Amino acid sequence: MFLMERLHEIFPGAECWSDSNHTRAPAAQGSYLLVIDLDEPISATLARRAIVILGGRYFYAGSARGSGGIRGRLSHHFRRDKKTHWHVDQLTLAAGQLHALSFPGLTECELVDRLVGAAATIPHPGFGSSDCKSCKSHLLQLPT
Repeated sequence: MFLMERLHEIFPGAECWSDSNHTRAPAAQGSYLLVIDLDEPISATLARRAIVILGGRYFYAGSARGSGGIRGRLSHHFRRDKKTHWHVDQLTLAAGQLHALSFPGLTECELVDRLVGAAATIPHPGFGSSDCKSCKSHLLQLPT
């Protein structure tokens, strides 16, 4: 099954965004799911310790509750000339390909729950979820 078919099965009605059209994403507050393809392993920092994130496809669930909403947050993630602010910035800067899905009516924890329910695994506990009391991680992988 192709990736987008699988994601639409897990998230019916989700809108998809890429580098070429993310500026048309909704300005509403909500959440988003980044689809991050790493062509090779990268070194990253998590809780002040070095980790290696292997090459592969990752899914990151994030919130967009500030000004600019989902569109503003996606604009940040699709930029290549940014300083790393969040854990996921380390991945988006190294990504070979980056796509996003937007969810004005869901929280990032609901996205994580759906992915875990679809057999997603957690490669690095604590990644992107340091301020979350319910999720082990906001970075996941789906079996291929």
